[in-house]
Amino acid sequence: MGIYFDHNATTPIRKEVLEALEPLLGDIFGNPSSLHNYGQKARHKMEEAREKVAWSIGADLSHIFFTSGGTESNNLAIFGVAYSEKAEKRKKILVSSIEHPSVLEAAKALRNRGFEVHFIPVDPNGVIDLVKMEELVDDHTLLASVMLANNETGVIQPVKEVVSLCKNHGVLVHCDAVQALGKIKVEIEELGVDLLSISAHKVYGPKGVGALYVREGLKLSPLFYGGHQEKGLRPGTENTLGIISFGVAAEMAVLDLEKGVGERIKQLRDLLERLIINRIPLVVVNGKGPRVPNTTNLSFAFIEGEALMLLLNEEGIAVSTGSACSSGSLEPSHVLLAMGLSPEIAQGATRFSLGKDTTREEILRTVDVLEEKVKGAFPFLF
Repeated sequence: MGIYFDHNATTPIRKEVLEALEPLLGDIFGNPSSLHNYGQKARHKMEEAREKVAWSIGADLSHIFFTSGGTESNNLAIFGVAYSEKAEKRKKILVSSIEHPSVLEAAKALRNRGFEVHFIPVDPNGVIDLVKMEELVDDHTLLASVMLANNETGVIQPVKEVVSLCKNHGVLVHCDAVQALGKIKVEIEELGVDLLSISAHKVYGPKGVGALYVREGLKLSPLFYGGHQEKGLRPGTENTLGIISFGVAAEMAVLDLEKGVGERIKQLRDLLERLIINRIPLVVVNGKGPRVPNTTNLSFAFIEGEALMLLLNEEGIAVSTGSACSSGSLEPSHVLLAMGLSPEIAQGATRFSLGKDTTREEILRTVDVLEEKVKGAFPFLF
């Protein structure tokens, strides 16, 4: 049995989701838009899931719109605002420089279509520069998009402060909370954002389903056309079974958090960091600000993150070099470069993202293997 430390890329489907879904696999096949009993049974189960997802972020179910995942939710939020009536008099968009590619590339596309786009810098700890942002926010600004927790470093962003800066100028705020749900408390009213993206497969649910929270009264322009589903904002027959699974997964993730699972994971993450730093020379933690409890991003001297990842994979240990959406790229992480790291240090970065079932024994085994691999490649360090 292998050791899985890549939960920020995706999580295994939890048994409670499978147990809840199994009895429905042959029973819930009706189209939830159909008015007959088969369709209405599917509709009822889907709305139950919408209520659970809404509860997980402290929102009303009427403000939850289901999508195919975090990438679509982010695109729907950004393009939906950019092509809305509100954009007629405002053409300025602010985006943090460490956002997920689904936000960064959407912003770049809008810049090519005539929008004024600014990428807000971050400090060496990976936290957005609020002073710089305050200089840029004005009455011409349409939207600011700042994630709640970074997918590569786990660093938590001051979203409430971002909202405070923006509201004085009537600026809408979108928050990518895909990596935050289930790891820290995500509460809509506490954050104060207008739009918020979440995804099922980061909280032990299935891939291919996500959601976008839209504050009451905010009218977005849809990305797709051709149906009435999701109040016309996201037409197309809903992924009913995926949505039902998402409901269970989101509910269980928040309940786990309330039971202290996050604190247990944090203790294991801190142990992993401490042992690696004590036993392997020249290791640096990237992002020392407040972080979600499961994530650490470490740079190792003289060895590229991809090489280290492959060495660990030979021993059945799964880690990552950064965002799964950027895997295969030979370029250093844009997140780490934005934090001021040199390309060489950024190339040496490896992300360990723990999960609810991670054990102390797995931590100890991983450190032993890591030390052995680095010592074998670079004995002069020891």
